[in-house]
Amino acid sequence: MINRTVLVGRLTRDPELRYTSSNIAVVKFTLAVNRTFAGPTGEREADFIQCVVWRKQAENLARFVKKGSLLGIEGRIQTGSYDDKDGIRKYTTEVVCDSVQFLEPKSQTSEFDRDYGSQEYSRSYQKNDYKKPKKQESTPTIDVAEDDLPF
Repeated sequence: MINRTVLVGRLTRDPELRYTSSNIAVVKFTLAVNRTFAGPTGEREADFIQCVVWRKQAENLARFVKKGSLLGIEGRIQTGSYDDKDGIRKYTTEVVCDSVQFLEPKSQTSEFDRDYGSQEYSRSYQKNDYKKPKKQESTPTIDVAEDDLPF
Protein backbone atom coordinates (compact mmCIF):
# COMPACT_ATOMS: atom_id res chain seq x y z
CA MET A 1 0.00 0.00 0.00
CA ILE A 2 1.13 3.55 -0.67
CA ASN A 3 0.28 6.51 1.55
CA ARG A 4 2.44 9.50 0.48
CA THR A 5 1.52 13.15 0.36
CA VAL A 6 3.55 16.07 -0.99
CA LEU A 7 2.26 19.60 -0.39
CA VAL A 8 3.49 23.16 -0.91
CA GLY A 9 1.69 25.93 0.92
CA ARG A 10 1.84 28.69 3.48
CA LEU A 11 1.47 28.54 7.27
CA THR A 12 -1.80 30.04 8.48
CA ARG A 13 -0.35 31.06 11.87
CA ASP A 14 2.88 30.96 13.84
CA PRO A 15 3.79 27.40 14.86
CA GLU A 16 3.45 26.63 18.57
CA LEU A 17 5.94 24.14 19.97
CA ARG A 18 4.65 21.71 22.60
CA TYR A 19 6.08 18.68 24.35
CA THR A 20 4.42 15.38 25.14
CA SER A 21 4.51 13.93 28.65
CA SER A 22 7.56 11.91 27.56
CA ASN A 23 9.29 15.16 26.46
CA ILE A 24 8.96 14.69 22.68
CA ALA A 25 8.61 17.92 20.66
CA VAL A 26 5.50 18.29 18.49
CA VAL A 27 4.05 21.08 16.36
CA LYS A 28 0.59 20.97 14.81
CA PHE A 29 -0.09 23.52 12.09
CA THR A 30 -2.37 24.30 9.18
CA LEU A 31 -0.98 24.63 5.66
CA ALA A 32 -2.95 26.70 3.14
CA VAL A 33 -2.50 25.08 -0.27
CA ASN A 34 -3.80 26.91 -3.36
CA ARG A 35 -5.92 24.95 -5.79
CA THR A 36 -4.83 24.90 -9.43
CA PHE A 37 -8.11 26.32 -10.70
CA ALA A 38 -10.26 29.35 -9.96
CA GLY A 39 -13.64 29.08 -8.23
CA PRO A 40 -16.96 30.38 -9.58
CA THR A 41 -16.08 33.95 -8.54
CA GLY A 42 -12.80 33.85 -10.45
CA GLU A 43 -10.71 33.75 -7.30
CA ARG A 44 -8.31 30.92 -6.59
CA GLU A 45 -9.42 28.90 -3.62
CA ALA A 46 -7.24 27.14 -1.06
CA ASP A 47 -7.46 23.99 1.00
CA PHE A 48 -6.47 24.21 4.66
CA ILE A 49 -4.69 21.00 5.58
CA GLN A 50 -3.87 19.98 9.14
CA CYS A 51 -0.28 18.79 9.60
CA VAL A 52 1.82 17.51 12.48
CA VAL A 53 5.60 17.31 12.78
CA TRP A 54 7.63 15.64 15.54
CA ARG A 55 10.98 15.81 17.32
CA LYS A 56 13.87 17.93 15.94
CA GLN A 57 11.91 18.99 12.85
CA ALA A 58 9.21 20.36 15.16
CA GLU A 59 11.79 22.37 17.10
CA ASN A 60 13.30 23.73 13.87
CA LEU A 61 9.89 24.62 12.47
CA ALA A 62 8.95 26.57 15.60
CA ARG A 63 12.31 28.32 15.62
CA PHE A 64 12.69 29.36 11.98
CA VAL A 65 9.28 29.95 10.40
CA LYS A 66 6.24 32.10 11.08
CA LYS A 67 2.77 32.81 9.72
CA GLY A 68 2.87 33.10 5.93
CA SER A 69 6.09 31.13 5.46
CA LEU A 70 6.20 28.94 2.36
CA LEU A 71 6.80 25.27 3.20
CA GLY A 72 7.11 22.05 1.28
CA ILE A 73 6.15 18.95 3.19
CA GLU A 74 6.23 15.25 2.53
CA GLY A 75 4.44 12.77 4.71
CA ARG A 76 1.52 10.40 5.12
CA ILE A 77 -2.17 10.92 5.75
CA GLN A 78 -3.39 9.69 9.12
CA THR A 79 -6.99 9.52 10.27
CA GLY A 80 -8.35 9.14 13.76
CA SER A 81 -11.36 9.76 15.95
CA TYR A 82 -12.25 10.78 19.49
CA ASP A 83 -15.33 11.49 21.56
CA ASP A 84 -15.81 15.12 22.55
CA LYS A 85 -17.04 16.25 25.97
CA ASP A 86 -20.67 15.74 24.86
CA GLY A 87 -19.96 12.16 23.77
CA ILE A 88 -20.15 12.97 20.05
CA ARG A 89 -17.65 11.13 17.86
CA LYS A 90 -15.28 13.51 15.99
CA TYR A 91 -13.08 12.40 13.10
CA THR A 92 -9.66 13.83 12.28
CA THR A 93 -7.44 13.78 9.21
CA GLU A 94 -3.91 15.15 9.22
CA VAL A 95 -0.61 14.81 7.40
CA VAL A 96 2.17 13.39 9.56
CA CYS A 97 5.25 15.07 8.10
CA ASP A 98 8.38 13.03 7.44
CA SER A 99 10.16 15.93 5.76
CA VAL A 100 9.67 19.70 5.98
CA GLN A 101 11.48 22.07 3.61
CA PHE A 102 11.67 25.83 4.12
CA LEU A 103 11.10 27.21 0.61
CA GLU A 104 11.88 30.89 1.23
CA PRO A 105 15.06 32.49 2.46
CA LYS A 106 14.93 34.23 5.82
CA SER A 107 14.09 37.91 5.48
CA GLN A 108 16.64 40.57 6.31
CA THR A 109 14.47 41.67 9.21
CA SER A 110 14.66 38.29 10.91
CA GLU A 111 18.44 38.17 10.34
CA PHE A 112 18.67 41.60 11.92
CA ASP A 113 16.65 40.49 14.94
CA ARG A 114 18.72 37.33 15.30
CA ASP A 115 22.07 39.14 15.07
CA TYR A 116 21.18 42.20 17.15
CA GLY A 117 18.48 40.75 19.41
CA SER A 118 17.58 43.59 21.76
CA GLN A 119 14.48 45.63 21.03
CA GLU A 120 16.17 48.89 22.03
CA TYR A 121 18.94 48.34 19.51
CA SER A 122 16.58 47.36 16.72
CA ARG A 123 14.30 50.35 17.39
CA SER A 124 17.14 52.84 17.14
CA TYR A 125 18.33 51.68 13.72
CA GLN A 126 16.53 50.97 10.49
CA LYS A 127 17.29 47.56 9.01
CA ASN A 128 19.41 49.14 6.23
CA ASP A 129 21.52 51.19 8.69
CA TYR A 130 23.67 48.32 9.87
CA LYS A 131 26.41 46.19 8.47
CA LYS A 132 26.23 42.57 9.40
CA PRO A 133 29.39 41.47 11.19
CA LYS A 134 31.55 39.13 9.17
CA LYS A 135 31.89 35.68 10.61
CA GLN A 136 35.45 34.49 10.91
CA GLU A 137 36.19 31.38 8.98
CA SER A 138 38.01 28.92 11.18
CA THR A 139 38.38 25.93 8.92
CA PRO A 140 41.35 23.88 10.10
CA THR A 141 43.86 22.77 7.53
CA ILE A 142 45.28 19.26 7.40
CA ASP A 143 48.46 18.23 5.66
CA VAL A 144 47.73 15.02 3.76
CA ALA A 145 49.79 13.56 0.97
CA GLU A 146 47.86 12.77 -2.18
CA ASP A 147 48.92 9.14 -1.92
CA ASP A 148 47.12 8.84 1.46
CA LEU A 149 43.69 9.70 0.02
CA PRO A 150 41.34 6.73 -0.44
CA PHE A 151 40.08 7.93 -3.82
